[in-house]
Amino acid sequence: MPLALEGKKAIVAEVSEAAKDALSVVVADSRGVSVEKMTDLRKQARENGVQLRVVRNTLARRALSGTQWECLNESFVGPTLLAFSTEHPGAAARLFKEFAKLEKDFEVKALAYEGELIPAADIDRLATLPTYDEAIAQLMSVMKEASAGKLVRTLAALRDQKQEEAA
Repeated sequence: MPLALEGKKAIVAEVSEAAKDALSVVVADSRGVSVEKMTDLRKQARENGVQLRVVRNTLARRALSGTQWECLNESFVGPTLLAFSTEHPGAAARLFKEFAKLEKDFEVKALAYEGELIPAADIDRLATLPTYDEAIAQLMSVMKEASAGKLVRTLAALRDQKQEEAA
């Protein structure tokens, strides 16, 4: 069913607004995936701070023109599902990677992060980014190991010094 000009303008405006706030964008093809599974995907996306949009390719190109996501224009072929990560750059990639494991018909076409086009084969580049809490935990772990190692070295140096004085 053809969209009226006002409807198209509204879609372009919505997608442009989502693109402005996005940390990363993932493009996928969801042909062959059941409506029930897509509903589950949309629910998971909302829970993870990801905005999903099914957009016509020409409207997607128009909405993303002049933005850092313009590099995705070549991937707008066939049915297009756009996922905008708004809270964490790897959220959409992680969500789509897990979903693609369960749904063989679901295909990730391309990704973009900070204006760089990332091929679908390199989805792990974004999907494996630690979340804020995971990054803090890793940092704390490294700091804890470093401080414990420094304490051990200090005690060993103190022991060596006492042994030298005793000898």
